[in-house]
Amino acid sequence: MAKYIAQLIVAGSQVIGRAFARAVKEEIAASQDAAKRLGNNKTRAERLNNTKTGLSLEEAKQILNIDKLDVEEINKRYDHLFKVNDKGSGGSFYIQSKIVRAKERIDMEFNATKASEDPPKV
Repeated sequence: MAKYIAQLIVAGSQVIGRAFARAVKEEIAASQDAAKRLGNNKTRAERLNNTKTGLSLEEAKQILNIDKLDVEEINKRYDHLFKVNDKGSGGSFYIQSKIVRAKERIDMEFNATKASEDPPKV
């Protein structure tokens, strides 16, 4: 009797183990497919810029609270937010660093568009 119970437990464990392994493989495949779909929507330059600063252009615009890329407005918002969040006046260094990173990300965008608009000099 104990022999049959042991065999039943071993067989059940094998079935559960195989099902679990199959589920893990399917989940990995689905995750890789999703990553491919999401990764293909961005250009190589966008992914490179996002990894340098850790921010996307949309996040940087949200941090500086701007809608369009206007140099004057960006500088005005940056100066104001940087001064307001100064550690000496009770602000947060973390928020101040986020503001700096946002400005850097937007500056990278300006430099990229400027470089693509300027014809190469011979």
